[in-house]
Amino acid sequence: MFRRTFLSVGAAALMATQAFAGGHSATKTILETAVEAGNFTTLAAAVEAAGLTETLSGEGPFTVFAPTDDAFAALPEGTVETLLKPENKDQLVSILTYHVVAGKVMSGDLSNGMEAATVEGSNITIMTEGGVMVNDATVTTADIEASNGVIHVIDKVIMPPM
Repeated sequence: MFRRTFLSVGAAALMATQAFAGGHSATKTILETAVEAGNFTTLAAAVEAAGLTETLSGEGPFTVFAPTDDAFAALPEGTVETLLKPENKDQLVSILTYHVVAGKVMSGDLSNGMEAATVEGSNITIMTEGGVMVNDATVTTADIEASNGVIHVIDKVIMPPM
């Protein structure tokens, strides 16, 4: 179930790349920027279901590794729907906060083999050789600035360690 959810998130990331190519404004929050792009509706719905809307609209700064709608759609059938149920809120919060790092981390700040603590509490690993990877997800669009941080679009949903 989680594997499907993560895959769907990755697809969302691919669509985000196209949506952000037209430009973006650093006067909008991370969440407003993602919603305006149009390719993060699943991510936005998940953020709302998890009760994280106010947090991601807050001052920050945050770095969000954002999967696109296509990434979420690639997850096994029913995964997203199951995660959006109120009884699965804790699991959803854990997955979403695993995609967020405190502070504004731009692509120029990254180094090969770098580890970063996520808001969820576990570390992600960044690889920069042959393209930028976050765990097993590829960054498809980097450095989308928002008023409260930065978005890096990824092609998969990444899962926190069990």
